[in-house]
This record gives sequence, C-alpha cells and structure tokens, in this order.
Amino acid sequence: MQKYASRRSPHLPAPAWVGIAIAFYAFIAIGIAESGLGVLLPSILKTFDLTPATVTFLFVSQITGYVCAAFSSSLISSRLGLAPMLLAAALILTTALTIYGLAPTWFVMVAVGTLLGLGIGLIDAGINTYMVSDRQEAKWIGLLHAFYGIGALLGPTIATTLLMLGLTWRQVYFVIASLVALLIVGVGWIIIRRYPPMMKRTAPSGTHAFAHLRFALQTPTVLVSGLFLLVAVGTEASLGNWAYTVQQVSRGIPASIAGYSISALWLGFTIGRMLLGVFVNRWGAVRLVTLSLITLAVGLTTWWLLPGQWLSLPLIGLAIAAIFPTTIWLMPQRVPEAVVPAAIGFVTSIASLGAAIIPTTIGWLANETGLESIPALILLLAIALAMLHYWLVRHTGST
Repeated sequence: MQKYASRRSPHLPAPAWVGIAIAFYAFIAIGIAESGLGVLLPSILKTFDLTPATVTFLFVSQITGYVCAAFSSSLISSRLGLAPMLLAAALILTTALTIYGLAPTWFVMVAVGTLLGLGIGLIDAGINTYMVSDRQEAKWIGLLHAFYGIGALLGPTIATTLLMLGLTWRQVYFVIASLVALLIVGVGWIIIRRYPPMMKRTAPSGTHAFAHLRFALQTPTVLVSGLFLLVAVGTEASLGNWAYTVQQVSRGIPASIAGYSISALWLGFTIGRMLLGVFVNRWGAVRLVTLSLITLAVGLTTWWLLPGQWLSLPLIGLAIAAIFPTTIWLMPQRVPEAVVPAAIGFVTSIASLGAAIIPTTIGWLANETGLESIPALILLLAIALAMLHYWLVRHTGST
C-alpha cells in the first residue's frame, strides 16, 4: 500500500522529456512575442500618431530590462534554481504583453517595455544555460533555436491573420499574452514535480556566482562574443521590426502580402535552425558562421537593390539562422568550463540588448534618410559581424 501511494505522489520527478519540451515551448513563446511587433508596428504608429523615430522609444525602454537580465540571470539561477527564475520571467513577460494591449497612452506602453526586456532576457539566458550545462541535453541546442524560429514564423503569421480577421493590434497582444501564459503553467508543473535538471542551481558548490560573473566580464573572448551576438540579434530584430514597414509602407506592397513575406523570412530562418546540426557536421561551426555571413550579405544586397523580388527575405532568414546558436555552442570551447554558465548568461542577455539598441538606431536614421535606407543599414551590420567573427576565430582557434 505504501509503495502504491508513493507512485501516486505529486512530488515524483517529471519525465526526462518534459524539460526539453518546456525549453522548446519557451523559445516558441519569446519568438512569437518578439516577431509579432513588426506586423503590428504600423498600427501602433497610427494609434499614437508616431514617427519612425519616436516609435523607437518602445525599443529603448526594453534596454533596462535586458541589462538587468544580463547581470542578474546567473546570480538568480545560482540561488533560486532555473525553474523558479523561468516562472518569474514568464509571469513578467505575460504581464508586459497584457499591459501592451491595455495601454491607454504611449507613455504607459514605453514604460512597460522594461518588463518585456527583463522577461525575455531571463528566459533566453536561463534556457540556454540549462541546455549547454547539461551534457545530456546539449545535443538539442540547435533544435532549441529552431523552435525560436518557429515562434518567429508564427508571430507575424498570427498577427497578420488576426488583423485581416478584423482584430485590433491590442487584441492581437492579448492573444500573444495568452500563448506566453501557457509557459507559466508548464514551468509551474515542473516546480511541483521537482524536475531535477531545472531545479538545480547553476553555480558549482563552494564557488560564488559573483566570482564567475566577474571573471567572465574580464575575459576578452566573452566581451567580444557578447558584442558579436548583440549585433547578430540586433540584425534579426531590425529585420523583424522594420521589414514589414519597408515592404508595406515604403514599397506599397499590399498588407497581407507584406505580412506573409515576413513569414517567409522567418520560414527561411526556421529551416536554417532545423538543419543546423547537418550544417555543423558538414562544414564545422566556424566555417558555418563564415558561410552564413557571406549569404547574409548577398541576401541583404539583393533586398536593397532589387525591391521587386521576394526571394531575398527567405534567403536572409536562412543565412542568419545559424549565427546565434552556433556561437553559443562554441562558448564551452572558448572559455574555462567553470565560467560557462556565467559567460552564456551574460552574452545571451547582452545579445538581447541588440534587439533594443540596433532597431532603435536604425529607426532614427531611417527617419532622416527614408525607410528605403533600412536594407543598406542592415547590410552594414552584416559587415560588422564579419569583422567581429574574424577576431573571434583568430584569437580562440575554435573550429
């Protein structure tokens, strides 16, 4: 009888696949939350009577949250465990998206951007740390980022479809918030069932997390990797935030076609993430990043100079897909094992800053030079990525 009761105990550990499932859905959720904005941006511009420059304050407001996540993710997870941190992050993100939909004024929406940045930054850092730190789960890192691509594909598709069905951009945000709220349920269940890999603290016993973070911040490879990922994520975010506006507002493409062309961008991105393991096995991690940067430059050039064609957007998505996860995968080869969690937490959260800083800068520049300058500005980002990639390869010798 006692044995039977123990089997029914709600505190038995969750099955091993549950942690992977939660990680995959978490990345779908943040992909939807981030990519949906691009399609909703023209509606937000109209509602609050904004310009491409003033709307960028929404991106700027996220910076505080990303910075907090960058410097606190490894400390929080070392003291509380990954699952409690993820639960808090999911609650924060859901709250921010809900307030976006309710915001009566532009000031309120901008202010809440801090919560959005904090929620996404903590989820991103926590899940990446969990996957890379657990040797049994590290093999899933490429597929993990493919699920971000699925979310990024679903975001503009959902937003475009709901707008075509007559919903307002505020109602679309309520739908997105409800999708993110499912993560709260999943992580809460993980905590109740005490799933060991996500309940453990990431700092090794006897070593303070502050020491690891301090060491990581003093390591040039970590700092340059963070800058590299900041530009890479900024490039992704700039495409996600501004490509629809370029297609629909500047080039006059019908709203539905423009919206689904952005879905094509993220479709290429998702395919690239799903094939990441094949590409790494064939070419090696460093060579894959090199080929990706070359392809990205070609795609951006054709999008800029040949505006009538539509193949460049999925090509750009395919090109940029491998850059972030491959760089994360290389981190254990580039820094001492003891500081891998702190290094990954720092570079992924710093990378999230790119999602605020770079689209903001591009918006300010485009306000002065016109929306058609955006493809050329993003091409410059690809050139900067190539230079940073060259430095990392030369100073780390990774393959």
